[in-house]
Amino acid sequence: MRRSEIERQNQYLIRQQREFRMAADVVADAFAAFPEVQAVAVIGSVAKRLWKEVPRFSEYRRARIEVWHECSDLDLAVWLHSQDRLEEMRRALARSLTTAFEAGTGISTPSNRVDVFLFEPGSDRYLGRLCRYSTCPKGKLDCLVPGCGTIPFNKVIDGFRPYADIVASAADTMLYERGRGRLRSALDLPSVDD
Repeated sequence: MRRSEIERQNQYLIRQQREFRMAADVVADAFAAFPEVQAVAVIGSVAKRLWKEVPRFSEYRRARIEVWHECSDLDLAVWLHSQDRLEEMRRALARSLTTAFEAGTGISTPSNRVDVFLFEPGSDRYLGRLCRYSTCPKGKLDCLVPGCGTIPFNKVIDGFRPYADIVASAADTMLYERGRGRLRSALDLPSVDD
């Protein structure tokens, strides 16, 4: 494989993380409009400085060529006092990304590539995930998981248990906090260029 192709792939992976970070800012601003939202943080690989690894792509795997880690989606942690308006939050997330795309900001992240993990303020108790479907229940196989949709638009994933430290680094990646406002841009988080 040519070095130029490896470099092209690395640049694509860096751009992908940057676009997810831009999307995180847009969604954090949309969620800040909800009084029940206490805080929003980026979690997962989008929040971290990328690292080199042999990827899942067969041509790179066969040759054992390392490239930057691939961020496949945007994970956000949201602490909220009430789950009464999850449907409105889902719509606000989708609308904010569509508006950003149509404005030509360089964001083309679809809402189905954003995973919103819901937490209880104070205790950090995991509550579920914001459902992506337009109705609840949607009648999909996912909707048959016991407890899914008991609170409308709170998705329960069969067998999922968050890592104990899922929000351990959230203090460093917090984008918004009620009472303090916007704390940082996700674009300010550590990158390979630092």
